[in-house]
Amino acid sequence: MTTDATDAVLRWERLTWCEIAALRRRVDMAILPVGSTEQHGPHLAMDTDTLSATLVAEAVSARTGVPVLPPIPYGCSLGHSHRWPGTLALGPETLIGLVVDVLSWTYAAGFRRFLILNGHATNHAPLRCALEQLRARFDDGMIALRDVFGVSDRVRAAYSADGSDWHANCAETGLMLALAPDRVRNERMADADDPDRTEGLLFAHPVNRTSSNGVTGRPSHATASAGERLFAMVVADLSAQVAAGLRERPPLDASYFRPIDAEQEQVG
Repeated sequence: MTTDATDAVLRWERLTWCEIAALRRRVDMAILPVGSTEQHGPHLAMDTDTLSATLVAEAVSARTGVPVLPPIPYGCSLGHSHRWPGTLALGPETLIGLVVDVLSWTYAAGFRRFLILNGHATNHAPLRCALEQLRARFDDGMIALRDVFGVSDRVRAAYSADGSDWHANCAETGLMLALAPDRVRNERMADADDPDRTEGLLFAHPVNRTSSNGVTGRPSHATASAGERLFAMVVADLSAQVAAGLRERPPLDASYFRPIDAEQEQVG
């Protein structure tokens, strides 16, 4: 496995403070990958979500020059239960506080644009809460949240091709075959398929009640070549968004903290 797409990949923890200070004068954005350590069926390693978010972030960094913060390897994986050993989960409040703390320190280092890149589906709600807290705290900060598996309509369609409640499925398995084949147990792929049992249900059931082996989808259909195409798609679509985000300005220039003067308010 290679983690650096090119020498242009900027990993925050590998830089000195002098290099960080120089970097912030060129680019005021940073990417925070957030993953999980959780079961991914009998055939994929626990760090699948962390690795996918990190490798996408690094590839985007190579294209845009935006630095990548140290990945958060734990997520809100409470739904995976204790049925399958190995999952290490955070409560949503813990994840919210962790992300707010990390990005608050990044703000103090002089950065003002932040992309939280999520690799695990049920991280989304706490990460959205972290976004809300951060943009309320920093009036001149801009925060975005993107899921690796949802950066565009075509990426979303590729991930959900074998089930809307997918997990350790064809897409995730193909991605790991392409990027980190050592994380895949090929001999377990053929009999790992498990159907999506959630269609038409009202309640959100934990994985122990929706899957027999921790999988939802058809990992047996995965190939490295399909994983390479999916990775290229994710990186291309997200890089375009990040490049645009480096130039983005708020639609209106109005303070979050300062109440409007009623005499200045325009009516009609």
